[in-house]
Amino acid sequence: MQTTDFDWPGYIALMAQILDMPLDDARRAELEVQLRRINTMAQPLMDFKLDQRQEVAGVYQL
Repeated sequence: MQTTDFDWPGYIALMAQILDMPLDDARRAELEVQLRRINTMAQPLMDFKLDQRQEVAGVYQL
């Protein structure tokens, strides 16, 4: 399930505002390129269907 309609420029603007991190246009553009690449690489993992009864990692207690 590829998310093609995500608002990357809006997300970047919001995060820059929240983090109080001024970004010039060139940095915004490069950041958008990198986030799109990360999204593309992560998509196969996100699309992997897990069984409803899939066991989670073990919980270790002392």
